[in-house]
Amino acid sequence: MPPFRPARALAVALLAVLLGALLPATAAQAASRTVQGGRLDWGIKSSFQSYVTGPIAQGSWGLTGGAATVGASQFRFHSATGSYDPASGTFRAGFSGGVHFTGHKKSDGSYELDLTISRPTVRIQGGSGTLYADMVSRERGSGRVTSAAQVPLATLGLSGIDMRGGSTPIALTNIPATLTAQGAKSFAGYYTAGTPLDPISLSVDTMGPAAKPSPSKSSATPGRSAAPKKRTATGPFEDGAVDWGVRRTFREYVTGSIGKGEWTLADGAQDGGALFRFPKGQGTYDPEKQSLAATFAGSVRFTAADGLDLKLSRFAVALKAGKGTLRADVLSDGATTKAVPLVTFTAKDFAPKDGLAVLTEAPATLTADGAKAFGTLYKAGTAMDPVSLAVATDAKAKLPALPDLGSDATATPEPSSSPATKTAAVPTAAEADDDSRTGLYLTLGGAGVLAAAAVAVLMLVRRNRAKPDASS
Repeated sequence: MPPFRPARALAVALLAVLLGALLPATAAQAASRTVQGGRLDWGIKSSFQSYVTGPIAQGSWGLTGGAATVGASQFRFHSATGSYDPASGTFRAGFSGGVHFTGHKKSDGSYELDLTISRPTVRIQGGSGTLYADMVSRERGSGRVTSAAQVPLATLGLSGIDMRGGSTPIALTNIPATLTAQGAKSFAGYYTAGTPLDPISLSVDTMGPAAKPSPSKSSATPGRSAAPKKRTATGPFEDGAVDWGVRRTFREYVTGSIGKGEWTLADGAQDGGALFRFPKGQGTYDPEKQSLAATFAGSVRFTAADGLDLKLSRFAVALKAGKGTLRADVLSDGATTKAVPLVTFTAKDFAPKDGLAVLTEAPATLTADGAKAFGTLYKAGTAMDPVSLAVATDAKAKLPALPDLGSDATATPEPSSSPATKTAAVPTAAEADDDSRTGLYLTLGGAGVLAAAAVAVLMLVRRNRAKPDASS
């Protein structure tokens, strides 16, 4: 046997080990991930907002589908869904919520300016990106109303951003947006193609492919039902939550250019963008009389540069004869006042259906005691954000889903120096998972060692081939 054959066999074996180590990691990296939860912050065009609400158009805007405001001039769209391929960087994320602009009111009560932008979707592929949205608009001049789904509204400036190899969350900040020709048409002719729009920022969570569940035996005792008991009589309920945003303009004041502040949630309270959820309801509920006495967990604290420091905690709801009151402990100026009746609301129907009693966006009015809690900002009788309430009488019933802002949600986005400034964070997570770039680097590092060894052996093979056999 020629002397170089053992070396060649060793090289082949090392290459096989190399491929075996590298290919599974590559396949794992190439696996597409699901976008599940997150938010997109976008002002659309700040000057357009000013025009709509200014002295010329004398109009306004409203939020739909759970959209919220953040800072002084940005809208927050929520509950991202879509997909992401770490290998190619292909990315798609659709968000919920919308904004309805109206202005130039006519004598018949309609508006010459009537524009709704909703369900924005970001698509990125091959280094280019586009923002799509559902558009309903009244054409400027003719008054013709057009409606179109997922219009390519704006192109995104992604120069220098590499979307490949990210884990979770995927975050893009202050990405320039430019109006497209189709977007200009759907924008009712107020702007021409190529007009700069406000930059966008987004953050979404991603999840890897779900593992196949392993077969397991049921833990239920034979002959005994595992179904939970339904709560139909007067008494304790299974679970509950109250949702309340306090007041939209109050949140905007706190986080805007005047307040320059923030809000902080604690003790289990959750941020739904346009509202706060206070969970873990406890108390009693009478499904026949539709009466409720319940307390909830969580607190929210508002602070601002002008000295505002207001904390609301230990929320409670009393509901009787179709009328409700929302109470909370109020901490202001270093003093705490307990069980302050903040707002009253009407609940015409709070009967359980399929084990769940739900009240959705009941109009709320500030009480005299509530006005004191807000100092001189609002008078008694002021309309506050609506109250939503849910009580589960059956342990299997699920409370209504809260708008999903994704992980690391904050009340105020990071400030930007200019619309042209952009950064990408792919990923921004502190903890890398198995599909992270860290994992890829480690895999390639190990593969590099094997490759170097294989190259060394191949060089040995070549030398052996070139060297004459001494025994011949």
